[in-house]
Amino acid sequence: MKRVTFGYCLAVMVVFLAAGVVRGQQAAPAAQGGAQAAPAAPVANPVSTQVRQILERESKLITAAVDEMPADKYSYKPTPEQMTFAHLVVHMANTNNFLCSKISGGDMPAGEKLADTDPKDKLVAALKASFDTCTAAMAKADDSNLGEMMTLSATRTMSRAGVMITLSNDFYDHYSMAAIYLRLNGLVPPSAQPK
Repeated sequence: MKRVTFGYCLAVMVVFLAAGVVRGQQAAPAAQGGAQAAPAAPVANPVSTQVRQILERESKLITAAVDEMPADKYSYKPTPEQMTFAHLVVHMANTNNFLCSKISGGDMPAGEKLADTDPKDKLVAALKASFDTCTAAMAKADDSNLGEMMTLSATRTMSRAGVMITLSNDFYDHYSMAAIYLRLNGLVPPSAQPK
């Protein structure tokens, strides 16, 4: 008799749970006496379209978070081992510029090198400019060349799709870090503020 592994059991459970969720979503309107919703039309360029939507939302949240942090708290870091808030802003701007220049196939935007000691207004302006770079890159992006391989460093290559996924993942990572720094300073992150 064949031994059943934990991984196999987990995979089977996920399939059954997913099927149950889909069935439950499809059955709910009929069970409530409502009409069944028509399936949505397929989206042209689903990967780049989704990344554009994520960029639009997360750029607003991240920009609001760095605007909210007082200038005198840009040198704040939770522990000696962690980066300062200013360094986080520099990192976000540099990452956006690097990844979005890869997505567009263009060069990194020319500009003055940022430093952790730069004033808040300069860092915020650089971050906003990096989101403008990403918006321009994603406006021209489509899914026709997602498999094209890109060189990120001397030892790392990634497909254009991988770069887009990395970009959107970074938005969530960076915003969550900024939100933690805000909370640790008694401030409410933009996404948690009352509407």
